[in-house]
Amino acid sequence: MSESLHTVTALPAERRPGCPFDPPAELIEAREHGPISRYTHPGGKPGWMITGYDLVRSVLADSRFSARKDLLNVVDFELPPAPPGEFLLMDEPQHGRYRKPLVGKFTARRMRLLTERVEQITAECLDAMEQAGPTADLVTAFAKPIPTIIICELLGVPYEDRDSFQEQIDTFMGGETNDEDLIAAYTATQEYLARLVAAKRAKPTDDVLSELTDSDLTDEELKGISLILLAAGFDTTANMLSLGTFALLRNPEQLAALRADPTLVDQAVEELLRYLTVAKSFMRTALEDVEVGGQLIEAGTTVVLSYNTANRDPERYPDPHALDLGREAGGHLAFGHGIHLCLGAQLARVEMRVAFTALLSRFPTLRLAVPAEEVVLRPEAADIYGVKSLPVTWDV
Repeated sequence: MSESLHTVTALPAERRPGCPFDPPAELIEAREHGPISRYTHPGGKPGWMITGYDLVRSVLADSRFSARKDLLNVVDFELPPAPPGEFLLMDEPQHGRYRKPLVGKFTARRMRLLTERVEQITAECLDAMEQAGPTADLVTAFAKPIPTIIICELLGVPYEDRDSFQEQIDTFMGGETNDEDLIAAYTATQEYLARLVAAKRAKPTDDVLSELTDSDLTDEELKGISLILLAAGFDTTANMLSLGTFALLRNPEQLAALRADPTLVDQAVEELLRYLTVAKSFMRTALEDVEVGGQLIEAGTTVVLSYNTANRDPERYPDPHALDLGREAGGHLAFGHGIHLCLGAQLARVEMRVAFTALLSRFPTLRLAVPAEEVVLRPEAADIYGVKSLPVTWDV
């Protein structure tokens, strides 16, 4: 079996022309060969790539695989541990120390209570878009401001600081910045958050970050937690809103179905999450020898988990490369799985339900203002996939 095992030689640098929503062809081909492939990390270290739904899900739920940054065996030098508070790259018990105080603040019930505020922000964005129209860049007019305002309000980031913060996050997550500028943007964000934490500790306000200052978490830990929440809360949802709208506009039958029956929106959100999977992949490192899909993953080996091909696995989802808003897309891995399941999943769902419904209602003739092939996509190197701009227009 090992002799005929498929090998992925490198992470694809781009997607097929005309297929902006599909995973890169090399990854789809890998899944067609089987759910697990050999892979060599860019630094030359041998590893594995898992492209099948069942195997990705099983690794995410397996405590024998570590999320720790310092254990990633992908380059020929040792990586440092994740900074305090940045719990995405940690295992238990450190992970739980940071996540546990947050869980109650992001419950489905608490996020539903935010619906009215999301509706208000969305309406304000659409008002401004309509007044400035009849053309707009949907990314800057709609997709970015909604999640940015919400997450900043939740954490207590002052309104006047929002634009500069958003620009820094764009810089270090957009996949197009040289190392020097990336480090500068990351450092500037860290310095800003350090000042914000100190201000909340000195004078708490009504927000999540102020509530956390009443715990035993240090300022350094609160800074790291804030960075994770801000970056994840803004970048992922912003790209889902813009890329999701692009996908709907390119699938007119599905768009028509959603317009005709707005109650489809819950299913539509889940299917768009599955179909687009903007958080494309994550990595885990084996803490001991583990057999996965009939292959021995040796201790210390890092595996790449391809979320976007797992969510396009034909053994899980029939006709997986079709966008079908009538599909029962539950169980997708767009938010991950296991103890690192996305903390803000319910918030993202609320934002998408409200935003898509309002956009399609306000602009029944919404359409692309440029040919689809001219829409500028984020590079594959970006942490989160999406579009850089989405020019749209409508009838007045």
